[in-house]
Amino acid sequence: MADILIPTVDADGAVSLPDWGAIHAEGPDAASFLNGQLTQDMLHLDEGQASFAGYCSPKGRLLATFIAWRVSADGFMLACSADLLPATLKRLSMYVLRAKCKLRDASAAWPLYGLAGPSADALAASAAAAADWSSTDLGNARLTRLPTVDGISRYLWAGPDAPPLPPLRAEAWRWLEVRSGVPRVMAATADQFVPQMLNLELLGGVNFKKGCYPGQEVVARSQYRGTLKRRTYLVGSDAALFPGMEVFHNEDPGQPAGMVVLAASLPGGPHAALVELKMAAMLSGTLHAGSVEGPCLTPATLPYALDALDV
Repeated sequence: MADILIPTVDADGAVSLPDWGAIHAEGPDAASFLNGQLTQDMLHLDEGQASFAGYCSPKGRLLATFIAWRVSADGFMLACSADLLPATLKRLSMYVLRAKCKLRDASAAWPLYGLAGPSADALAASAAAAADWSSTDLGNARLTRLPTVDGISRYLWAGPDAPPLPPLRAEAWRWLEVRSGVPRVMAATADQFVPQMLNLELLGGVNFKKGCYPGQEVVARSQYRGTLKRRTYLVGSDAALFPGMEVFHNEDPGQPAGMVVLAASLPGGPHAALVELKMAAMLSGTLHAGSVEGPCLTPATLPYALDALDV
């Protein structure tokens, strides 16, 4: 399959992210509790650093993905998709047991904003948020730098007050999120993917040297026994897509070849998505959304390299 070029987009300013929410974890055992639940090493997460992380079922399937950062010696924030936050918070709370850790929904107190472009860079320069996944305390807000997309810097702002930047179009932010190749599990895709299917370990979201967590054996087996047969790819489309939408391959139309993970559209098109797929489906034939008669999907180049054994 020949790659296509996914168009870039102009982006500068800030936009509210109502489709994101935040969980606050606090207490003397917060670090050890989260370390035993997430795919990331939370014990050694510094206050000036953020990280990507997953939360798995015992079968190794992702129930949520987080952007996590430490807000104090005993406190952490976990930003995730808002539509699965209540279920995720309830499930995490079930396992606190005797650990000295309190969990709460902090979405109202700490609403999230997406920042991008030169004006965001100027704000970040004053906050010294230089490196990807750096996290800076601004007193009444927290600024976390996300991976750059097409030369456009991106940041996550968490705080009670909106950032002092011009407005950014929501569709431009979503486009950059898809273009970044960083997946986000949503309610429509929860409990569907092993972390490697969403490229989490390539994005630093899985620590294979830390202690146990739910699903660890499945995740480790996928990594070291060569059993991984699926990956997440960037694609373009002639029609709008949505998370949870099944993808079909023309050479095997009777069963899905994958699923849309994250999707975005610019006004009037074009359309793009992150799609989890059987790696073999990338070797030949055509991909279609919804059914084999549905819109054709054309692979594009991710901003990071897949493993040498991947397509």
